[in-house]
Amino acid sequence: MTEPLPPAESFDPSTETPWDLPRFDQFTVAQVEPDVTALLETASAGFESIEADANPTYGATVGATDRLFEPFEKVWGPVGHLMGVKNSPELREAHAAVQPAIVRFGLKTAQSRPLYDALVALRDGADWSSLTGVQQRIVSQKILSAELAGVALEGEAKERFNALSEEASKLSTEFANHVLDATKAFSLTLTDPAEVDGLPKTARRLFAAAHNEHVKAEAKDDAETNRDDQPIATPENGPWRVTLDGPALVQFLQHATRRDLRETLYRAHVTKASGAGDSPSEDNNAPLIGRILGIRQEMAELLGYPHFAAVSLAEKMAPSVEAVAKLHADLLGAAKDGAAEDMDDLKPLAERYGLDEIRHWDVGFLAERLREERFEFTDEELRPYFALPNVLDGLFELCGKLFGITVEAADGEAPVWHKDVRFFRVRNEAGEAIAGFYLDPYSRPADKRGGAWMGDCLGRRRNADGSLQLPVAYLICNGTPPTGDTPSLMSFREVETLFHEFGHGLQHMLTTVEEPGAAGISGVEWDAVELPSQFMENWCYHRPTLMGFAKHHETGEPLPEELFEKIVKARTFRAGSQMCRQIGFGSSDMTLHSTPSLAGDADAALASHRQTLIDTSVMPPLEEDRTLCSFSHIFAGGYAAGYYSYKWAEVLSADAFAAFEEAGLDDEAAVQETGRRFRDTVLSLGGGEDPMTVFERFRGRPPEPDALLRHSGLADA
Repeated sequence: MTEPLPPAESFDPSTETPWDLPRFDQFTVAQVEPDVTALLETASAGFESIEADANPTYGATVGATDRLFEPFEKVWGPVGHLMGVKNSPELREAHAAVQPAIVRFGLKTAQSRPLYDALVALRDGADWSSLTGVQQRIVSQKILSAELAGVALEGEAKERFNALSEEASKLSTEFANHVLDATKAFSLTLTDPAEVDGLPKTARRLFAAAHNEHVKAEAKDDAETNRDDQPIATPENGPWRVTLDGPALVQFLQHATRRDLRETLYRAHVTKASGAGDSPSEDNNAPLIGRILGIRQEMAELLGYPHFAAVSLAEKMAPSVEAVAKLHADLLGAAKDGAAEDMDDLKPLAERYGLDEIRHWDVGFLAERLREERFEFTDEELRPYFALPNVLDGLFELCGKLFGITVEAADGEAPVWHKDVRFFRVRNEAGEAIAGFYLDPYSRPADKRGGAWMGDCLGRRRNADGSLQLPVAYLICNGTPPTGDTPSLMSFREVETLFHEFGHGLQHMLTTVEEPGAAGISGVEWDAVELPSQFMENWCYHRPTLMGFAKHHETGEPLPEELFEKIVKARTFRAGSQMCRQIGFGSSDMTLHSTPSLAGDADAALASHRQTLIDTSVMPPLEEDRTLCSFSHIFAGGYAAGYYSYKWAEVLSADAFAAFEEAGLDDEAAVQETGRRFRDTVLSLGGGEDPMTVFERFRGRPPEPDALLRHSGLADA
C-alpha cells in the first residue's frame, strides 16, 4: 500500500537523485524578477551568438537553441507552475512584471531570420538525408512554428504582431486570474440543517472543513479581529460553507434537496467572472473575450490566414475547419437522440418531486436520483472503497502489468510547494530509474485553480556532457481532500480523472526520444495529445483493475461484485447529454475562431456561444448564461480553436482500447503484449513521428469511430 504522506519539511537536500529539481523549499516571490531578468540577459547574449554562427546544421540550429532554453526549466517553469497551484497577489505581480520580457524574448527567437534561413537551408540541402526521422520532423515543425510566429513579417507589421502577442499573453493571465478570484469570491454559508438536507456525509464534512479553513484564513489576514466567537464547524451541526469549487459545486447540485439553494449556486456558476449576478465586476472577463478574439483575428490576418482557426489547425492533425465540423456532425446525431432520451427519463422523477418543469439546477439532482434508482448505488456508497492510497496502488499495479514499470514513493527526494504534495520515482523492467513525478491531489480553492492537468517539470534529453536528463512530470488534480483521520475518499469521477492525468504523465515519462523538441508530449499535435489520457480512463471499468484496488478504507473488504456490475452499467448513463455538452463547447470554440465578424465583439461572441449551445443541446441555456467568461481552456489555456481535440482524440483512444478488447481482456499474456506495443509506440515515440503513423503502427490500421459510439452506449455493441 502507498505509504502515508511525510511532512513537507522532511526533504533532505543531501539526497542523491538523478534530477536537478526546482527548489520549491527556497522559492521566494522577491527573487522572481531578478532571477528571470538575469536569465533573459544571459539567454539574449547566447542567442546573439547562435544567430551570428547560424549555419545549416542540426547542431547549430536545433541543438544550440535547445541548450539555450534549458535554464528556463529551472527558473521560469516553476513560476508558471506556482501560478496554478499556489497563486497569490504577490506572485501575480511578480509574474506580470516579467511576463512581457519573456514574451518578447520568445518572439525574438521565433522570428529570427538567420535561424529560420539556416533551418530552411538544412531542410533543402544535401545533409537533410543524414538526419534521423525525429530530427527531420523537429526541423519541419520549427520552420512552421517560425512562420506562424511572424518570421516573415517586417517593419510595422512585425511591430504590430509582436505588440499583439505581448498583449494576448497578458490578457490570458488576467482571464485565468479573474476565474480564480470569482470562484473564491462566491460562497454560501449555511447554518440550518434543513439547508443541507440530502447532502451525504462526505459533502457535509467537506463544507464544514471549508468553513473552518475560511475562518482561519480570515483570522490570519486580520490579526486584530477577535474570532474566538466564531463557531467551529462540524459535519453534523455546521456551519457549512459551499463554494463554486468543482467538488463542492457538483456535490451540492447533485444532492441538496433545497431547490432555491441549488438555483442560487447554479446561477452563480454560469455567471462566474462575467460581472453579472453575484460575480464581482472587477473579475468581468467579457471585455477580455472580445479583445482576445480581436487580437487573434488580427494576428491571423497579418500572417496571411483568413482566421485564427486556420492558424491553429496548421499544427494539428485535423486538416480543416470543415473536417472538425464533420466530426461534430457525425457524433451529434447519435448524441442528441441519446440526450433527448436522457431528458425524457427525468420527467417522471420531476413529477414525483412536484416540479412542473425541469430547470437547469434540477438536472443534476434528478439525474443522480435516477442513477441511484436505476443502478441502486450512490457516490456516497462508492467513496469508502476509493481511498486515494488504494487507488494509487491499483493504478501503479496496472501500469506495471501493461508497461513493465514500477512506481515507488520517493518522498523526501524532492522539495514540494505544499505539504500534501508527494513525489514518486518510476523504474523500468531492469530496475533503472527512468522518470519521476509530483502528485498534488486535492482541491485548494484559495490558491489553486480548478480542473486537473499534467505539466512538464523536466523533459527527457541528452545533455551536452553525454548524460541523460530524466523526465519529471507535475500531476495536478482537484480531488476531495482528507478530513481529520479520514483519508481522501474519491468519487468515481475523481478516480477517472486521476487515471486520465496519469495517462498524460505516462507519455511524458515513458518517452525514449532524447530530442527535447519531440520527447514526451513535445511536438505531439494538440488533437492527438489526449489519446493516452483518455485511453487510461477505460481501465477504470476493467474488472481485475478496479476490483484490485476498490477496498473499504476501514474494513479492507473488497467492493461488492454487484456494485462493480452497476458501475459498468452506469458507464453509459447520460452519455448522450455528456457528448452533446462536449460537442457544444468544441463547436462554439471553432465558430468563435473561424468567424472574423465576431472578433473584437464580446456581445456577439457571447450570443454566438449561446446559439451554439442551443443548437447542440436539448435544453437551451439560461438567458443569462455566461459560461464563456470562465472558458479558461480557450482563453487562458492552449485549446483555442482546439477544444474539439477532446473528441478527436477520444476516437483514437477508444479505438486503441478496442485493440485490448480484441486481444482478450481476460488473457493476461495478450493484454501484456498489447500493452508493451502501446508503450513502444504511442508512449515511447512521443512527438518523434506523425501521430497518425504512430497510431497505425500500434493499431495496424487508421482509427475508426465505432468503438467510441459503442463504449458510449450510442451504438450497438
